[in-house]
Amino acid sequence: MSENPTPTTPHDPDHGTWSSKHRSAEPDPTLGYGAGSGWASGGTVFAGVLMMVSGILGILNGIAGLAKDDVYTRVGDYTYAFNLTTWGWIHLILGVIVTITGYGILQDSGWARAVGIGIASLYVIAYFLFLPYAPVWSVIAIGIGVFVIWALAEGPKSAART
Repeated sequence: MSENPTPTTPHDPDHGTWSSKHRSAEPDPTLGYGAGSGWASGGTVFAGVLMMVSGILGILNGIAGLAKDDVYTRVGDYTYAFNLTTWGWIHLILGVIVTITGYGILQDSGWARAVGIGIASLYVIAYFLFLPYAPVWSVIAIGIGVFVIWALAEGPKSAART
């Protein structure tokens, strides 16, 4: 005769599994965080930093264009030709706005995401038009602008849904 040993402790129906008190809460879908948004939320912070750095570089670019009218030389003939003083003012004003908007992105201001997308779009257009004067930097700036637009469009949407 074989006897089955009986447990000395009361039966736990969740034995071997995590009980509800040990599980973490599910992500709140209204905040925009969840599966796959880690890149976008980290990208939003990076976009804010890129906007601040690019804005400061734009300010310096604008000051250089205003200070000396022969800082940049044009590569070939171009349909959208402005003199360098005009480009200096464009870069200076756009640089100030991009820097302020980047700071707003880092502060998670409600206005900064939509304004950032619009300003980054203008930034891309301005550097497309500036291609003959600084082709390598213009291509880099266009790439930065496209990334900023993507990151702000895909980032956490907490400000838009609250």
